[in-house]
Amino acid sequence: MRKLILSLALLGLASVPAAAQSIGGTYTVAGTNFDGSTYGGEATVTLTSETTCTIHWETGGSSSDGICMRNDDAFSAGYVMGKAVGLVVYKVMDDGSLHGLWTIAGKDGSGTEVLTPQ
Repeated sequence: MRKLILSLALLGLASVPAAAQSIGGTYTVAGTNFDGSTYGGEATVTLTSETTCTIHWETGGSSSDGICMRNDDAFSAGYVMGKAVGLVVYKVMDDGSLHGLWTIAGKDGSGTEVLTPQ
């Protein structure tokens, strides 16, 4: 019985790093703009290390690229869309989705965005 419990405990510990690494992939995007209007699209996160990545969005007929970083349940990205520079900060949820707020340099306000793994 002791071996069974120890085996199950080790199996549970082995799954923790896998969850931390699972941020890479393709996501469905659902967001709101500063004025409350909605947009959708797709985002692709490509891991570049255990904590850093690149991100590409295709949303509302436009595209943007950025760099990103994860720290525990925080995930953030700086991005460029045309000549605008922006920042988005997400919380990594238990189901793998990312719930965030975004803004653009020099603009008042913020929008919201949810990335859901495909």
